[in-house]
Amino acid sequence: MKRELGIARCGLACCLCSENEHCTGCHAETCPDKEWCENRKCSMEKGISHCFLCTEDCHKGILAKMKPYGLTVFIKRYGIEKLLDCLEINEKKGIIYHRQGISGDYDDFQELEQLIDFIRTGQRS
Repeated sequence: MKRELGIARCGLACCLCSENEHCTGCHAETCPDKEWCENRKCSMEKGISHCFLCTEDCHKGILAKMKPYGLTVFIKRYGIEKLLDCLEINEKKGIIYHRQGISGDYDDFQELEQLIDFIRTGQRS
């Protein structure tokens, strides 16, 4: 885990992403997705660094998917450091965040509370 890479504006874990060797991140002006990323544009228009700082319960852009939405809700509840701690512990347990071309262990949740519990405990309920 590259903890220093942190979390993207939308809640995705840059610190665990397999693309982080080549990606400049959504906070950089050289972000390759800056023209189409609705969450980047929205957070910049609102003057906030991350979607989790917004007071709206938003499902636009990538937040329509459960993983980034769940990560954002987790941060709103417990804070970004707690999320990073949980992701790091889970990685050490062998939980996969993301695999090239294959869904990771956080991707197959349909229910928000089940995903949040999995992030916290590293165990499926």
